[in-house]
Amino acid sequence: MQVEHRIKVAAAPESIFHIYQDVENWHTWDPDTKHATLQGPFAVGSRGRLTPTKGNTVPMLLTKVVHDRCFTVESKIPLFRMVFEHELMPLHGMTEVIHRVTFSGPLTFVLGRMLVKQLNSGLPITLQRLKALSESSRS
Repeated sequence: MQVEHRIKVAAAPESIFHIYQDVENWHTWDPDTKHATLQGPFAVGSRGRLTPTKGNTVPMLLTKVVHDRCFTVESKIPLFRMVFEHELMPLHGMTEVIHRVTFSGPLTFVLGRMLVKQLNSGLPITLQRLKALSESSRS
């Protein structure tokens, strides 16, 4: 089960990636994040925790990081896995930002359906806020 949303941003990928790396401030542009922390650098293998505005704190692991291009975070709870992909694609002076969430595991049938609805309403807001922040901080 997967959800994906995209937006075009008038900012360079480097500017947006800089915002991504500031994990403790994710809540300022992602209304579905109450609190997030990362132990260590913004690099593959670093672990942290994320507390959504609705739900319990979950562990997170950076499984892919390509500076100024993409990063992937994985969160697992028993019988359920969530993979959050964030891609930045340069487009003629702009950047297309893609956020994709994939669910797997036996609880996907129950939890996935509930989260798909929440993500389909929340991700467009998250992307609009990220766009506004990225464009306002352009040099």
